[in-house]
Order: sequence, then structure tokens, then C-alpha cells
Amino acid sequence: MKRIAVIGSSGGNLYNLGGKDPDKLMGEIAAQCASAGVEIGGVQFISASESMDTAKETTSAILYEWSSEDERLLKRSEGTLKEVNQAATEMDMQTAGLIQSGQIDGLIVMSADPERANRLTIEAAAERKIPVVGTGGTSMALISSKGANVIATSGTTGTTNRTRAVSFITSLCKHWGLKFVPVLGSPGTAKLPSSGKPWRRINLKGIMQSSLPGFIAMAIVLALSQIPALKGLSEVFDVMLKALPVVLAVIAAKQISDLDEVSIVAGVIAGALSINGGIIGGIIGGIGAGLLVQFLFVKCVQWKFPMTTVNIVAGGFAGLISGLIMYYLIAPFALQAGEFIKYIINIAISFNPIVAGVIGGLLIWPAILGGVYHAAILPIVLLEMEKTGNSFLGAIDMVGLVMVSAGITLANIIAPRDKGEAAVAAPGFLINMGFGTFVEAAYPFMFSNKWVFAGAICSAGVGGGLVGVFNVRGTAYVPSFMGPFLSNNVIGFMISMAVALLLSLAVTLVANKAARNRKQVAEQNVSAQQSA
Repeated sequence: MKRIAVIGSSGGNLYNLGGKDPDKLMGEIAAQCASAGVEIGGVQFISASESMDTAKETTSAILYEWSSEDERLLKRSEGTLKEVNQAATEMDMQTAGLIQSGQIDGLIVMSADPERANRLTIEAAAERKIPVVGTGGTSMALISSKGANVIATSGTTGTTNRTRAVSFITSLCKHWGLKFVPVLGSPGTAKLPSSGKPWRRINLKGIMQSSLPGFIAMAIVLALSQIPALKGLSEVFDVMLKALPVVLAVIAAKQISDLDEVSIVAGVIAGALSINGGIIGGIIGGIGAGLLVQFLFVKCVQWKFPMTTVNIVAGGFAGLISGLIMYYLIAPFALQAGEFIKYIINIAISFNPIVAGVIGGLLIWPAILGGVYHAAILPIVLLEMEKTGNSFLGAIDMVGLVMVSAGITLANIIAPRDKGEAAVAAPGFLINMGFGTFVEAAYPFMFSNKWVFAGAICSAGVGGGLVGVFNVRGTAYVPSFMGPFLSNNVIGFMISMAVALLLSLAVTLVANKAARNRKQVAEQNVSAQQSA
């Protein structure tokens, strides 16, 4: 197993690009090392409380070392920058000794001080000709002039902790002839390979769920624009409508490549050029940008481009290529696909809105229990909201799921089967009413009593039918008292919500009472048998 040492400081420009957070910076390097099968043999890192460009000898600083057992940074010394630099010279001797004894095979340098705090380490690396990679224009130039075997160097502008870590380990592994698959995901979380089959990371459900706050914000702006004094917000709504594809593109690009700001920039560029394709266009553009970001990033690193250039090419070109393809080739078809889906929904609703509402209400609980809701219904809700800011299925969501769940949990607060169930039901009811979500709160009561389960489905069907009667368009995921005001029919939505809640409440109260009576009878029978 190859072993590396990491030396340097929080730097000048580096300070504002991740250097001021040593734990995160080293966490990214450690994650890539683990993927490559490379061990961290030592760290000497000086973290100042401000950029080294403005730091003075009296600036507070911390000297970090590496704990191989815990695989994390530990504080070795703390004080003024002058004091920490003095302590660093001791570590410099130790790191140089490891290199001279052959225990270090490669060196990562970030804004180091080759003249003082890191002088012995650099001299040892030059003598042993071990590969050196790093960032920091001035320090890397000095290191090269000392005869070190620098195989990759770059400035820090435009880089991130993750892109630097991937670049460092890619260059070292290529030098050693080791296979390296970069990993994605924050340190300490599940990580995914950034090469191989990246399309496996495409998760439409995740993209839709993550983008939901944008749609809710748009719905709120639409509702506020209906107030005479706030009519000017209608222009804001139009702007937000155009921004939705950008939101989806950014989420999609970051989901696939997860290269921090690089993937975000690519997603913004692709999304801006995918606006004419609607939200479907934004998703496709973002997916394309994410795939290209990863491909171009890895290739540019392998070609030994400077890190700043790698980020520019990966972020800028990936977004531009994907966006231009969307703009000129795919956007019109993506827009038509979305319009066709909405057209089919509108035909079904206009044919018989009451029947459509009842069917939607009856099916929405089986859909969420079967895992279909987020994969099929939520995308349709968002497609509807893209055009009008609210949705027929969104109204059924609020009425058939949220209000029914609220009714079930409220019943178990008022008259539970067992005393302990009230404590379980209360938080669920408050979240249902206060946030318009967490319908899962009703699951324990639905699964333990078939009458409550049947009552939930029937209540949702009745509520959905009323949504059809009043031809309501609305949304969930907002406080229940706000729901009606974000709809196209305030009174109709309020009636639909109230009926669904009260019906599920009544059914659950009756079911709970029957369960309590059966329990009492059973206890009496047991007591009678014991007496006999």
C-alpha cells in the first residue's frame, strides 16, 4: 500500500476556497485515498484564523497532525502564528524522517512554506524523488526549483476541496500505475464511484423531491399576486416560472457529479439554455450536464491540466454543451411531452371532474403505500404546477392524504385505543396541520386496524370527489391554513379539506371505540375464567 504525507497551510487564496475548514479539506482527501487504497502516513497542516495574505505573527493559528487510528485531524499545537510555525518545524523534521526512511511514497502540498516550516520535508522529497502534487503558485514554483519531482501543480482559483482531492490522488495513482475510481458524497456518508456507470445515479424521484421548495415558492407568489395591492407580483411569478428548469437542472447535475460548485455551475448553464423545454427540459439538460461534468473533469485531470482549467472546462463546457443540445434539438420535444401529459390530465378532469377526483382520492393512499406516489404522482403534480402554480392532484394530495392523516391522528389524541397512542399521534397531527406533510403519521393506526385503513381510503375518495365538484387546484407541503389561499377556489378547498378530516376522524373514533369494547369484553372473560 502506498503512503502519502500532506503538508501545507490554510493559505491565502486557499483560505477562501476550503482552506479555513481543515477537517472538511482533509476529509475529502481521506475519502479519495480510501478509494485508491492509499494510506495517509502523516499530516502537517497550519490553519490560521485569517488568510495568510493578511495574517501577522500575532494571528491565532492551530497546527494539526493526523491520527491514523481515528483517521482524522488532531490539534497538536495552538497559539499565535509565530508560535505555531515554531512547533511546525518539529513536525517538519518528523515528516522528513519518514520520507528519508522510505515510509512515505508521495507528497501532497497545499500553500506550503518550503523555506521555513516545510523546508526539511521538501528537501527530503527532492532527495528521494518521490512524486509531489499540490496547489499554490508561489510555493509550488519554489518547490520545483529545489529539485522536487513535481508531477502536477496548479493554482487554487476556481477549485474546491473535492476537486483538488480528486486531482491530487488521480495524478499520484497515474504515476504509480494504480487504478483509481474517485468517489462522490460528503466525507462520512455513503459514497458513490464517479466513474463506471454514472447513469445509475440518475434518480428522477430525488430530483423532483429536492425541487419541490421551488414550486411551493412559486405557488406562494401566485397566491400573493391575487391580492389587489400585490398585483405586481404577477411579473415575479413569470420570472420564477422560467427559473424552474434551472432549479431542476442544478439539482440533477449535482446529484450525478456532486463536484460542489463545478456541478452547480454546469447545471445553471444547462438549465438556462433548457428553459424552453420546461421542467422536463431542465431535468434532461441537468442530467446531461452532470454526466459531462464528470467525464470532462476526469479526462482533464488525466491530461494534467491545471486545476483551475479543469474546473473551467468541466463546469463551463459541460453546461454549455448539454445546454446547447437542449436549446437547439431537444427542448421543443421536451416541452411538447410535458404539455401532452398535462393535456391528458385535463381531458380526464374535464370529462368528469367528480369521477376523476373520486378515483384520484381512492388511489392516492395505495399509491403512497406502494411507493408509486413519488415516482409517478409527484412529477405530474409538478408538471401541473409548472403552468398554473397549483394542481388538481396537488389538491387531492392535501385533502386525501394530509387531511385524512390529520383526522386519524386527531381521533387518536381525543379517544385512543390505548392511552400511549395519544403521545404517538400528537406530533403527527401537529406536523400534518402545520406543515402539510408527514402523512406517515397515520400508518401505525391504519395498519393495526382494518376499519381505520378502509376509512382512510373512503375519506380520501369523498374528499377527492369534492375536489372535483369544486374544480379545485391546490397544493400540499404547506401549512393547512395556507392551503386554501394558494388554490383557485378558497371556499371549495376549505370544504373539501374539512370533510375529509372530519370523516376520517369519525371513522377512527368509531373504530377505536369498538376496539376498546372488544378489549374490555376479552378482559372480563379472562377475569371470569380465572374466578371460576
